[in-house]
Amino acid sequence: MVEATVARISGPVAVAKDLEGAQMFDVVRIGEMGLVGEIIRLEGNSAQIQVYEDTTGLKPGEKVVNTKRPLSMQLGPGLLKSIYDGIQRPLDVLAADSGDFISRGKVVPALDQKKKWDFVPIKKNGDQVSPGEIIAEVQETPLIKHKIMVPYNVSGELTDISEGQFTVNDKVAAVKNGKKYNDLMDAHFQAGTIAFFTLSLDMLGLTFFK
Repeated sequence: MVEATVARISGPVAVAKDLEGAQMFDVVRIGEMGLVGEIIRLEGNSAQIQVYEDTTGLKPGEKVVNTKRPLSMQLGPGLLKSIYDGIQRPLDVLAADSGDFISRGKVVPALDQKKKWDFVPIKKNGDQVSPGEIIAEVQETPLIKHKIMVPYNVSGELTDISEGQFTVNDKVAAVKNGKKYNDLMDAHFQAGTIAFFTLSLDMLGLTFFK
């Protein structure tokens, strides 16, 4: 993450200076409370930020941390039964933690990290798979069945596919494709030899579940 400072602020818009390497639509955390914002304009080494939380009390000189990632959402089992605020924080969890008024800068996982789901493979080890191909199913409710698909840019031999109960962060399958893969649809790859699947994914704009 890259740190900078607030140069000025006007209502829900802040300007950060010395934010090196920033890109349009990067998500930033502002001030000691870590308010969530998004870069909406770049000019030199300054960035104009749309802050998605109340900026009362925020002042010049406070730190700005660039996460170097775009605003995205996490998809997976449990999503369709939840109600969220505008940055995908589950309202029931927020209410239980901070009452009827949402605390600023609160970080809450979008999906239940501990609940286990029944993962049912429909492909087997050794199968050749390609992007968009369904490899398993997860029944969230009697009416909602998630289709677990191979991510874009991932193809090869399916290995280590599991069956049983897993959380959204457990690794349930892998594909030999020359790239390590940590989330089902996360756009960030790391060097390695295996593509790892979990039941959840971070993505922007597209939905691959039915």
